[in-house]
Amino acid sequence: MLSFASLGRSIGSVPGSVVARLRRIDTGRGREDLYRNQLPALLTELALRARVESITASSALEGIVVPDPVRAVRIIEGKVPVFRNRSEQEFAGYRAALDYLMTDTWQPLNIGLLLHLHALLFEKTEGGGGAFKSSDNLVVDRSSDGTIEVRFVPVPAARTEFYTAELISRFNSAAGTGAHHPILLIGLFALDLLTIHPFDDGNGRVARALTNALLTDADYGVGRYVSLEGIIASTSDDYYDSLLASTHGWHEEANDPWPWLSYFVDTVATAYDTFESKAASDRTHGTKQERVRDYVLHRADSVFRIADIRAALPGVSDQTIRLALDSLKTDRLITPQGVGRGAVWRRSGRE
Repeated sequence: MLSFASLGRSIGSVPGSVVARLRRIDTGRGREDLYRNQLPALLTELALRARVESITASSALEGIVVPDPVRAVRIIEGKVPVFRNRSEQEFAGYRAALDYLMTDTWQPLNIGLLLHLHALLFEKTEGGGGAFKSSDNLVVDRSSDGTIEVRFVPVPAARTEFYTAELISRFNSAAGTGAHHPILLIGLFALDLLTIHPFDDGNGRVARALTNALLTDADYGVGRYVSLEGIIASTSDDYYDSLLASTHGWHEEANDPWPWLSYFVDTVATAYDTFESKAASDRTHGTKQERVRDYVLHRADSVFRIADIRAALPGVSDQTIRLALDSLKTDRLITPQGVGRGAVWRRSGRE
């Protein structure tokens, strides 16, 4: 809320480096429709892969990990009826929240939406979610020797609903004027929501999931094809450092939003660069069999299963995978070992 109290002060003057990256983003957005028309098969595959990576990466940022990648994909696909632990329950909850935000019914942005997303996030866990924090909380760092350092102090529990409602109202109002670039407004919204820290748990996941939806709603749909959460996870130190830098003085309306906004804009720009690179690669290499071949020869473990390929290349059928493996076997680049469910493949190293 407080970053929106005076937009002229907070984002009235945009640094030149950020302006340049916003131009890159707008150029990338202008090409989205072109790629959707020319490369529909690629975009379907990218969307499936990005969904897996987004759920995995955003959960991992909070220490929620499903170690078996094949089981993780099965949870994301809704094929696991019984969960083994709380991590798997929360993993499935994040999937449910993303799925809801992919529907046409998630708007409008209001208090009810935030509470609903939080409820979905914890719908499989004992106690559930869907309520604002019940007591004051702190955002802290815990070092290996057990010491704790407070990173920042969020809004008190008693004021959380008021601050959250005001943030949503001010964001909707600012977005409606068209006076500021939507990427900056969405980044500022994420900053304030994370600083308010409205929930006892799940604040980061709710904020990241909602950020993706707001970007798509503003016609910046790259997050459907390239995982923003994956980019954040790979730059997690910068993510947390930029957030911390932009929270200093927030309660006094004296914070500098640009460390965070610069990081956020760069993340979106990186996603568009990645998207265009994948589209260009598809035009050159194209077929799904060639993607399987590339994965097996350059990215898979030396000993792998068909299930590993399924997990790495969602959207590629088992028939296509087997045709590619047969071709690699004919070329003596891989050899089968075993039969049935326990069968594996081994690279020969002849390439």
